[in-house]
Amino acid sequence: MTGIHHVTAIAGRADRNVDFYTRLLGLRLVKRTVNFDDPTTWHLYFGDEEGQPGTILTFFPWEHAAAGRRGIGETSETAFRVPAASMGYWLHRFVEKGVAHDAPARRFDAPVLRFTDPDGTSLALVGVAGAENEPAWDNGDVPAEHAVRGFHGVTLMLEQAAPAAAILTGVLGFAEAGSEEGVHRFQSEGVPFGGVVDIHEVGGFLPGRSGKGSVHHIAFRAADDAAQTAMARKLADEFRLWPTEQKDRQYFRSVYFREPGGVLLEIATDRPGFAVDEPLAALGSTLKLPPFLEPRRPGIEAALSPLEPEAAVADAT
Repeated sequence: MTGIHHVTAIAGRADRNVDFYTRLLGLRLVKRTVNFDDPTTWHLYFGDEEGQPGTILTFFPWEHAAAGRRGIGETSETAFRVPAASMGYWLHRFVEKGVAHDAPARRFDAPVLRFTDPDGTSLALVGVAGAENEPAWDNGDVPAEHAVRGFHGVTLMLEQAAPAAAILTGVLGFAEAGSEEGVHRFQSEGVPFGGVVDIHEVGGFLPGRSGKGSVHHIAFRAADDAAQTAMARKLADEFRLWPTEQKDRQYFRSVYFREPGGVLLEIATDRPGFAVDEPLAALGSTLKLPPFLEPRRPGIEAALSPLEPEAAVADAT
C-alpha cells in the first residue's frame, strides 16, 4: 500500500489547536504524546476513528514560535476529502464559525474550498464523489454524513517539479495524473486516503520559512520494515539521497530525507499503529509516553501546557 501516511505541522497554542481540529473540523484526537526529540512539547495526532494511515494530521505546538512563511521548498497546502454534496455544509460552517476561507473553486474538476486554521496553516476541503459511502467519525459536532474522511493530498511548492516527480514515481509509488495551470498531479491508485500529491511549479518566490502555520514534513507509507528498507536503498542507489537511520516512533518506524527541492520527507511503516498502547475506544484520552521517557513522566507532565478545549473557547469569547 502506498500514499501519504501522515502530515506533521507546527502550531501555536495547544488548546486552540485541539479545539479547532476536534470541534470545528470534527477530527478525532487519536494520540496525545510528546515530541520524542523535545519531550517538553506535545505531539498531537488527529485523524479518523482508528487513526488509519492517510488520515493523520499531527502537530508540534510551539506556542512562542515565529510565524512561518509560505514559499519554495515546502508543503503549501494540505487537503482533506469530504463528500461532494457536503461542500455547502462546510462553506456555511466556516462562515458561521468565522473561519478564514477563499471562495469555492474547482481544481482538477473537483470542488475545492481553501481555508486556514488559527495559526495560518493552509488547508483545503475537496469534494469527492462517493466519499459519503466511506466510514466517518462522528464526534457530535460535525454530522457523520458531512465528516472529513481523511486526506485528499498535499501540494508542494517547488522551483522545479522534475526532481521530486522522479522520486514520487520511482520510489514512493505514485504515477503522473495530469497538469493544470502550473500544477502537476501525481496519484497513488487503490488507496482510500492520501493518494494525491500536487507539485506547484513556480519560479522567483522566496524560500519557505519554518514556523507556526507551516508543515514540518510529509510521511509516505511503507507496509513494513522490508518495504521501507527497499525504498531507502532505492533512494541511495538511484537518486544519491541517503535517508537517516530508522527511528522508532512507537506507532510506526521512520526514516527521513530531503527531496532535491528541500521538502523534508519521511517513509513510515503502517504498523504497529495507534492501538499498540491503548484500546481503540480510548485513543487520545491520556498522555502516552514511549518506554524510554516513562521514568521522566512527572517532569514532562508538569511542563506541558493544558489541552482542554474549554480554555480556548473561553479565551476566544
